[in-house]
Amino acid sequence: MLSVARRPLSAAVPAGNLLGIHLFKCPDTVGIVAKLSERIASRGGNIHSVDVFVPDDKHVFYSRSEFTYNPKLWPRDELHKDFLDLSHYFSAQRSTVRVPDLDPKYKISVLASKQDHCLFDLLYRWREGRLPVDINCVISNHDRSEDNHVRRFLQRHGIPYHYLPTTSGNKREQEILELIQDTDFVVLARYMQILSESFLQSYGKDIINIHHGLLPSFKGGHPSRQAFNAGVKLIGATSHFVTTELDAGPIIEQMVERVSHRDTLQSFVVKSENLEKQCLAEAIKSYCELRVLPYELKKTVVF
Repeated sequence: MLSVARRPLSAAVPAGNLLGIHLFKCPDTVGIVAKLSERIASRGGNIHSVDVFVPDDKHVFYSRSEFTYNPKLWPRDELHKDFLDLSHYFSAQRSTVRVPDLDPKYKISVLASKQDHCLFDLLYRWREGRLPVDINCVISNHDRSEDNHVRRFLQRHGIPYHYLPTTSGNKREQEILELIQDTDFVVLARYMQILSESFLQSYGKDIINIHHGLLPSFKGGHPSRQAFNAGVKLIGATSHFVTTELDAGPIIEQMVERVSHRDTLQSFVVKSENLEKQCLAEAIKSYCELRVLPYELKKTVVF
């Protein structure tokens, strides 16, 4: 597989300390890193890593910092105020700080259609504690019987399942909005419906989507079969933010894998679905670990 895994969160956290993450975007100027470091050090904290990006042709500073600190010496509310002061000082467009072991997990809803592979993979990773999220509910326009493996999993873990069948004239968007209104972001795990501009504006938060990398060459029905019959040598998956432009939002993660004449249609599809699962999970993890920032109109910085 031709993909690059980002490094994990800092592992060496001294006993009694907590890990903090700070994501920052502001106009570029001299001394930003120095001020951030000074503030953390003045509170007894220790920086473990700093990633910085300043585009050659833009007067914009992007950074992500990981640091450890003693919560008895730097209470959470004071930590928030300190970074807020820095945000005001540098006229920041974005300044977010999280303490993963202290702050609530991100609350999400998952929308899915008939295909289960991405949905069930997310549920499995959530159960294993590999995604820092709480799943508010699962919404689908495809009915699943009570003895379906997804339904059984959701019932065991107390996650509501909402079946909302759609038609060309009724996408059930108002009902979906009511179900997701208290979430931090939404995940489309192969939800095969187009969300309207009105829906996106009403929700007003981030929505993460996944689609296979066979588009745009193989549109329409059975794209995997089309690609297989065409003898493609590379397949992929893309996870991106949802915008009004179909499958063209800012990209968070992409993965590719080589296929060959030795693949059957079945092995071809399995490889494609595995890429989608891994790509979506990695995008969600990056988002929750504050690795993703918007860059220009259609791009992202992913630390």
